[in-house]
Amino acid sequence: MDPQPNPVAYQDQVIRQFSVMTVAWGIVGMTVGVLLAAQLMFPALNLDTAWLSYGRLRPLHTNAVIFAFGGCALFATSYWCVQRTCRAPLFLPRLASFTFWGWQAVIVAAAITLPMGMTQGKEYAELEWPIDILIAAVWVSYAVVFFGTIAKRQVSHIYVANWFYGAFIIAVAVLHIVNSISVPVSLTKSYSIYGGAVDAMVQWWYGHNAVGFFLTAGFLGMMYYFVPKQAGRPIYSYRLSIVHFWALISVYMWAGPHHLHYTALPDWVQSLGMVFSLILLAPSWGGMINGIMTLSGAWHKLREDPILKFLIVSLSFYGMSTFEGPMMSIKTVNALSHYTDWTIGHVHSGALGWVAMISIGSIYMLVPRLWGKPQMHSVPAINLHFWLSTIGTVLYIVAMWIAGVMQGLMWRAVNDDGTLTYSFVESLKATYPFYGLRLAGGLIFLSGMLVMAWNVWKTIEPQAQPQRGALPAGAQA
Repeated sequence: MDPQPNPVAYQDQVIRQFSVMTVAWGIVGMTVGVLLAAQLMFPALNLDTAWLSYGRLRPLHTNAVIFAFGGCALFATSYWCVQRTCRAPLFLPRLASFTFWGWQAVIVAAAITLPMGMTQGKEYAELEWPIDILIAAVWVSYAVVFFGTIAKRQVSHIYVANWFYGAFIIAVAVLHIVNSISVPVSLTKSYSIYGGAVDAMVQWWYGHNAVGFFLTAGFLGMMYYFVPKQAGRPIYSYRLSIVHFWALISVYMWAGPHHLHYTALPDWVQSLGMVFSLILLAPSWGGMINGIMTLSGAWHKLREDPILKFLIVSLSFYGMSTFEGPMMSIKTVNALSHYTDWTIGHVHSGALGWVAMISIGSIYMLVPRLWGKPQMHSVPAINLHFWLSTIGTVLYIVAMWIAGVMQGLMWRAVNDDGTLTYSFVESLKATYPFYGLRLAGGLIFLSGMLVMAWNVWKTIEPQAQPQRGALPAGAQA
């Protein structure tokens, strides 16, 4: 009889820290988002203060929800997944601890500098050069810990989730370093080494692949581990998962030019970006189908398990977003959608419906295991959170879809003499009711995050200790 393998002493403290901060930064980032949605309806909410203005808070919101909330979720889940699937503790635990404290320092620095107006003016890459250097240091450390753990694995096979996490780590490092190369002129100001159309091309190569690798590949790693684990079933098709991986990472890198239709970018580059975006539909839907079909023959579990609801519904939003994105990359569709709130709806169907919901489901699954509890403090609260998240997301994106199509049609409407039928202010007034609906959706989603914070706290709070010298409740004297 073969001897039982020795139990592995997993390094879970850093995962606990990242899990708690995922919830905390989620609430912070989404609160700023709700404030911005309110400012679009009531501009006086900026209180006539520069650091509360829309232009300064908006990059704070995007950085907080993408890199603080989403980033912490990715660190936590990847550190959990790579240890369990490799049956090895984290490589260099102190370096892993540095990735936590370093990442929190990046987030706090962003929260200070962005409202002060210190920015490079690049979408999703606004932070100034000293913070960029810290990001690079943390990310290289992350790669060392992750790939070092894989190198010391106790099993020969590398599970597919680690392929996605690994690709996300490598690609984000390359994207961040190349796009952030700049010439500093002071401690708080620098200028990109690129200029003109080249700068725009590099920026949207980075911007779209931040979506493609940070917000897609990384979270697909999450999906390939947590969906089968929570469902208690193997992934529907392991072969399809490998095809999904190679197709996705080989195509995504070239889709960025679709952000620059009808600009100074060469027309053939725009068309190439559109073609690759359309090709992306196939691997994206392959991954979605693979995740959802993992429940084949066990659909009854969806009725009983609210965590599984989060995971599977997130895949539905992923499928919808990855259909909508390629469609919006088509030049004729883009002529209507670009610069309108349709794009905002598209982004949030991915951000709230896919990224946030799969992160929430994964954290709900992790927290009891990390703190040695049988389950979350309140399962009905998870169910409530699921419905608040779903209703909030649907309200938000439907409002923005309607507003965006309406804006596009109003902006292109012309009279017989060629003059514009509507002024910009008229399109803005027509949009106001939908801004109200978006604000309601955001508030509902945020309220779900507050329910989650309470549930997580009640799950992890230490049990009240009996007074010294007193007998535990129920004990006989």
